[in-house]
Amino acid sequence: MKNIIVEVENEIAVVTISREKSLNALNSETLAELKECFENIAARKDVRVLILTGAGKKAFVAGADISEMVNATPAEGRKMGMLAKEAFMLLETMPQVTIAAVNGYALGGGCEISMACDIRIASDNAKFGQPEVGLGILPGFGGTQRLARLVGKGRAKEIIFTCDQIDAQEAYRIGLANKVVPQDELLDTCKSMAEKIMSKGSYAISLAKEAINTGLETDLASGLTLEADLFGLSFSTADKKEGMTAFLEKRKANLTDF
Repeated sequence: MKNIIVEVENEIAVVTISREKSLNALNSETLAELKECFENIAARKDVRVLILTGAGKKAFVAGADISEMVNATPAEGRKMGMLAKEAFMLLETMPQVTIAAVNGYALGGGCEISMACDIRIASDNAKFGQPEVGLGILPGFGGTQRLARLVGKGRAKEIIFTCDQIDAQEAYRIGLANKVVPQDELLDTCKSMAEKIMSKGSYAISLAKEAINTGLETDLASGLTLEADLFGLSFSTADKKEGMTAFLEKRKANLTDF
């Protein structure tokens, strides 16, 4: 791949968007590569956590590539939005846990791809924002949908309508970032969280992820029914037997299912 670097070690895939000269801006080529990358990782049994980051220390992803969009037709704009939708939905729904290591500017498409991850850990120099209406367009890679779900309708409208950037601490305060750490500790913090997550039941986590993601899109009663169904399904695993037996025997569980 031209714009994506994938490194897998100890069941953790680190995916780096590598267009540092353009602050890792997302063009159609990069979106297509991300889609292929996420499809491949979702099918891998040797990857349990994906960490997504950007090359360099200045930007996670500074946005979509304006040089590509400036002369695009309405049909081309929609095609780009749909490509982003497909790639980001793969990231959001894959069975693996996904962590955004936000190492600088996460603007426009950068904020949007971070929101498709399960967890966002920001470096102390990170900036989040949706500047699109200042360019005469609206967020088209999920910003009008995921931001409101994460921080509430009022805050999402303020961020989108004003184009104001918010720093890492404000992102943490409103629930857009899960944690803020010094930049030189960012990747190690993400890997440490990944290792903690991997010590739990991976299949149980994938079921919990499905219950959360799907339940948020339905009414409470339907969500609770889905939860009960997936709860029952988790009883079919070796991890359920091992986890509960270890608890009763007061020892550490050896959880192995994926």
